[in-house]
Amino acid sequence: MNRLPRVSDHAALPQTLGALRAAGHVHRSVKDEIRENLLRRMRSGQERFPGIVGFDETVLPQLERSLLAGHDVVLLGERGQGKTRLIRTIAGLLDEWSPAVAGCALNDHPYAPVSPEARRLAAEYGDDLPVVWRHRSERYGEKLATPDTSVGDLVGDVDPVRLAEGRSLGDPETVHYGLVPRSNRGVFCLNELPDLAARIQVALLNVLEERDVQIRGYRLRLPLDMLVVASANPEDYTNRGRIITPLKDRFGAEVRTHYPPELADEVALVEQESGFADGVLVPPHLAEIVARFTRLVRESPSVDERSGVSARFAIAALETAAASAERRAALVGEERPVARVCDLPGVVHTLRGKVEFEVSEEGREAEVLRHLLRRATYDAFRSVLGGVDLGPLVERFSTGETVESGELVSATELLDRVGPFPGLAELVKRVAPDSDGAPEATPGYAAAGLEFALEGLYLNRRLSKDTVPGGARYRT
Repeated sequence: MNRLPRVSDHAALPQTLGALRAAGHVHRSVKDEIRENLLRRMRSGQERFPGIVGFDETVLPQLERSLLAGHDVVLLGERGQGKTRLIRTIAGLLDEWSPAVAGCALNDHPYAPVSPEARRLAAEYGDDLPVVWRHRSERYGEKLATPDTSVGDLVGDVDPVRLAEGRSLGDPETVHYGLVPRSNRGVFCLNELPDLAARIQVALLNVLEERDVQIRGYRLRLPLDMLVVASANPEDYTNRGRIITPLKDRFGAEVRTHYPPELADEVALVEQESGFADGVLVPPHLAEIVARFTRLVRESPSVDERSGVSARFAIAALETAAASAERRAALVGEERPVARVCDLPGVVHTLRGKVEFEVSEEGREAEVLRHLLRRATYDAFRSVLGGVDLGPLVERFSTGETVESGELVSATELLDRVGPFPGLAELVKRVAPDSDGAPEATPGYAAAGLEFALEGLYLNRRLSKDTVPGGARYRT
């Protein structure tokens, strides 16, 4: 293993080949490096794949076995299942700092240079060979495979500028290396592998098996040291001819991903990945509604199950609701915007393009999403407020009065329209677990809980609701 001290300032590390040897540095392959660091994290209980939610019992054990075996990996999964996010965390298993020959494009290790340029420098300088230190973030390469991706993009091509400088066509240093060789001694990710043309896939065969490259008649024996991880949609992956058989055979492992299996995982993922403006609050029950909404959309027979419903759908929905709350605060003068149920209907038209519907549902997309959003709200209401006595709130409407709410009704105005009633403090506690239950101290959360209760009572048919411009009017 690498016996160099762990230091935050890499400038204090050896700067020449001789100093590196004197420090006792040991050269390991990338796969050995990942394997040892993964085992170390397992033994210490340290998190191995930060930010990955819902894969602990399914995907991660398979991936860990693949990495320990030293296999290149294909991750199969529908869109928005976190494949790329997971692949990027693998780079975190590399050593924080790694030595490389200074001035060389292929990140050559000083002990084992592979490029002609690095070998020439090593022979010229000997123990004085300059060494630079690369952070693990610099040792990760990624390419989105598209039909117009060329062999030059991935593997390399002859550099006409170097030829114009007077170098001969047979000089290997006239080669401009592509993304794959430049990821030497690192992790290379190829997203959406089936989108690569078959002739381009052929160019990767030697890279994956023999670890060498062939460029326009040059046969450069480059013993590339890397971990290759690809992602693919199962529908494309299984179509005959989309991935050539020899290329599939060269990946050592195939790991299937999935959407979060449990509601709690879905909620945690949405809350983790959503980004709100500073000061905007999103109550937990709203995140639960969005998570339930996303799961219902995935399960709906009106939606094409082969295309999947990305986690980005749920993230965008919660961010849109938060933005609606921020808009309300700016227009009506609220100091602390808190997202409410009235902020959710606006996400339907925004997110309609993120879902592939069955042909039979053409023209009914918004209607389907609105129906599923109501079901999600109803299910969340029963889960969050199922044990709360809302009789006093229903009694508030017994005299025939109505309460109007909407996206431009401030929290204090909504509370004033309903007035105080027994049980409001318990309502606030349910929607704001960290609150002390004092409605006057948390008007935003109190209004959010109140509106949630009103909508739930309507969906339970204990209240009626009329649609009005910009909101709704609740009545008996």
